[in-house]
Amino acid sequence: MSDPIYPSPATAPAEPLVSMAPRKLDWAAIFAGVVLALAAQFLLNLLGVGLGAAAFDPGSGDNPGPGTFSIASAIWFALSGIVSAFAGGYAASRLSGRSGTTTGAYHGLTSWAVTTLIVVYLLTTSVGTLLGGALSGLSSVVGGAGRTVATVATTAAPALSTANDPFADVERQIRETIGGDDPAAVRDAAVASIRALVTGNESEAEEARNHAAQALARAQNIPPDQARARVDEYEQTYRSAVEDARRKAADAADTAATVVSSGAFLGFFSLLLGAAAAWLGGWYGTRRLDGLTDVS
Repeated sequence: MSDPIYPSPATAPAEPLVSMAPRKLDWAAIFAGVVLALAAQFLLNLLGVGLGAAAFDPGSGDNPGPGTFSIASAIWFALSGIVSAFAGGYAASRLSGRSGTTTGAYHGLTSWAVTTLIVVYLLTTSVGTLLGGALSGLSSVVGGAGRTVATVATTAAPALSTANDPFADVERQIRETIGGDDPAAVRDAAVASIRALVTGNESEAEEARNHAAQALARAQNIPPDQARARVDEYEQTYRSAVEDARRKAADAADTAATVVSSGAFLGFFSLLLGAAAAWLGGWYGTRRLDGLTDVS
């Protein structure tokens, strides 16, 4: 009896068939996500401005200080950016219609990047000023940090300006001790000699000190030893004023650097969290799309 004949299995194709899904970015969906993110951020910041204004009571002495308001505004702006980034990424992913979670996540991330560039452009150029009220709430929150930094930084300037000349207090003391009945030339000569002492070359300090003591003795009609003691007091007062001015300038510069550093770190981490939120929104939007497709 002959063996049964079995049909041979189908010949496997030489190369596997691969289904290629389109992975190009859908820019229409991305820009829709950008619009939604901008609108959400604008509304959230308006809400923050409203809450901050409502918490301020002009008639009460228990209002938070400017630093507290600046910190609260910065935190609110960061949180609103994260929420709006998630919303924009989710919308861009859903509207793209892509089935891959990675592609959807990239749609969300791209939406966040475009939104960030637009916000930075509007707040750092004259376009934001031309838009006026449409960006006033948003720019006031961001601009508050910049104004705080500028205010703190400028506090270092008066310490080194001529308005706060360390010699001004010394000159006032000299003129008060001399009195108004002496000739102006004598008073001016005494002031000039002591100024030359405290601002002159250290190698010529002893000679300048003797000259200042003689001028002060003539102007105040006192013995040279007493005049020399007063010159030493004026010199010490000037040195202390200079040191105090330098210390204040250093403290102000250190405070300004701290504010700038804190603002930069806050901006960096808030943008980083916004990017992560946009990526997560894009991923979640695609997952939701897959779930709805399976149900349907």
